[in-house]
Amino acid sequence: MTPISLVLASASPARRKVLLDAGITATIEVSAIDEAALTHELGALAPADLALALAKAKADDVAPKFAGTAAVIIGCDSIFELAEVAYGKPLTAQVAIERITAMSGQTGLLHTGHWASFGDLAAGATTTTVIQFAHLTAAEIEAYVATGEPLNVAGAFTLDGKGAPFISGIEGDPSNVLGISMPTLRRLLRDLGITWTDLWTQT
Repeated sequence: MTPISLVLASASPARRKVLLDAGITATIEVSAIDEAALTHELGALAPADLALALAKAKADDVAPKFAGTAAVIIGCDSIFELAEVAYGKPLTAQVAIERITAMSGQTGLLHTGHWASFGDLAAGATTTTVIQFAHLTAAEIEAYVATGEPLNVAGAFTLDGKGAPFISGIEGDPSNVLGISMPTLRRLLRDLGITWTDLWTQT
């Protein structure tokens, strides 16, 4: 039987590390989709549905490059929801400051869409984790934004970096906050007939 490899259609170092820590070395093939344009086009979708649609688009973009191979393609996208408003990556310091100020002391939802394709088979799901933020001072927010860390992550925060002390609690899967839920991915792969532990042999 030909060994199955896992291809991650994402440039996220956090997602790659979560997989690596779980025993899977992923091949990285970054999707070329225009995420901002597609987000604008799909703007009418609910945040959780938007995350799944973006994840599918990423996987579908990369899949043709691995046609005919024993590779399972994984697309992921995270959307942060606060007060029923969806937020992606802030990209600029000013936007990050505004968002983190609004998030301070509040509770939000981190939705991560997952899409797995393997040959003619595909499966997708969105996982949501509840995030409780601590109360941040203006000085803390400015210092955190100055590190550059929150600019290119959904919701302008991370759980595995300098932003960790500003998250006072989570409810749900921690790996989902890092951009890829391990329990969700395992279930999707099982739906495609792939045994999770078989992927360990590729490390």
